[in-house]
Amino acid sequence: MTDEIGIDDFLKVDIRAGTVTRAEPFPEARKPAIKLWIDFGGELGEKRSSAQITAHYTPDDLVGRQVLAVVNFPPRQIGPVLSEVLVLGLSDEDGAIVLISPERPVPDGARMH
Repeated sequence: MTDEIGIDDFLKVDIRAGTVTRAEPFPEARKPAIKLWIDFGGELGEKRSSAQITAHYTPDDLVGRQVLAVVNFPPRQIGPVLSEVLVLGLSDEDGAIVLISPERPVPDGARMH
């Protein structure tokens, strides 16, 4: 376990649901990755990201899928892609990433509580 944080620290992390509208291979990445465009609706709109998720997903698998992402980290340059959000996932038994998704459809932009 990492160091404990207070509820105020947790509340600073803005985690939202969004729908993948576009996904493409990212061959320029150091490790195999996929470029993502995710619609967070309303005030946030569409944001870009890249994710090392090629062990379980292809770009075609991702379009239309809802994912969870941290939307209030500063943008990060990943090669030629400016990653605007951090898509969330968990490591499987082999260390490959499995995306975290809502159990049921929720509105794009819905905030995690």
